[in-house]
Amino acid sequence: MASMTYRAAGVDIDAGDALVERIKPLAKATTRAGVLGGLGGFGALFDLKAAGFVDPVLVSSTDGVGTKLKIAIDTGLHDTVGIDLVAMCVNDLVVQGAEPLFFLDYFATGKLSVEQASRVIGGIAEGCKLAGCALVGGETAEMPGMYSDGDYDLAGFSVGAAERGNLLPKDVGAGDVVLGLASSGVHSNGFSLVRRVVEAGNAGWAAPAPFQSGATLGQALMAPTRIYVRSLLALHRAGLLKAAAHITGGGLPGNLPRVLPDGVRAVLDGAGWTLPPVFAWLARAGGIEAAEMLRVFNCGIGMAVVVAADQAAAATAILAEAGEAVFTIGRLEACDGPAEIRIDLPAGWPA
Repeated sequence: MASMTYRAAGVDIDAGDALVERIKPLAKATTRAGVLGGLGGFGALFDLKAAGFVDPVLVSSTDGVGTKLKIAIDTGLHDTVGIDLVAMCVNDLVVQGAEPLFFLDYFATGKLSVEQASRVIGGIAEGCKLAGCALVGGETAEMPGMYSDGDYDLAGFSVGAAERGNLLPKDVGAGDVVLGLASSGVHSNGFSLVRRVVEAGNAGWAAPAPFQSGATLGQALMAPTRIYVRSLLALHRAGLLKAAAHITGGGLPGNLPRVLPDGVRAVLDGAGWTLPPVFAWLARAGGIEAAEMLRVFNCGIGMAVVVAADQAAAATAILAEAGEAVFTIGRLEACDGPAEIRIDLPAGWPA
């Protein structure tokens, strides 16, 4: 019998080593106070005291990008899904009052392409820089027979910390105001439905985007998820942030009540924010009803923020200074029973 090798079985150790060498400068560029060592160890070390924490509580999050990856694979647009991956994790940390500290990724594929993987991980490093956290390690898994040629999967893992007395939500109650921070598009939820809409219209990813001039449909839909970490931390450090909800799967109805106490209802006005054209197009092209749009997509609000009514103007100013488009989208009122939400939509919404 001829001698067998791992490479002949479909796993190229040399390619994996080449990828590590290529991404080392990307990871190094994300380093921050508290990081000990670099890539290459069996585990990553982080010094909370060196990061400035006195009595910290660790907060962790893990997530993926969902079937948005399928569009990246089909179009060859691999440079921004890494930003999506980081955003989905760190946005979940910051709503609990935590500062993201470090990030690890898991990249799995059937046959490793160093070029493809380095583009994906380059996006992860960019997302980490936007969030102010360090890319301290990860895992690249080459698994022939598990994935078709060119396919890959991603998972992300982030750890943050907050001082024990600064965890959120805090002191939320009737009379507070709800601010909405604009999304950058569909973000990373609902893409199984997005892909169904595109397939039904027989448009193709290279067709001109009907809702965005100068871009193909694939390019427009691949706009990366917005990272809200720096702006929300600025608001929190100013003592104005009571609660925040990352608007992901489940939309506003499924996520905002998660940060409200029992006996509180959020009443939102759908006319209070600008609906990005991509959502009007999805609703029209897919014949999607308003309730389903709100339940599946962020519909233009990527983060909902709760502040005291008398501090809403100051909070809006801080968020705008940090680069956010801010809308006053509703208020909180008392109710009986568990936390709930009501969204009043203008006639014809989401047209």
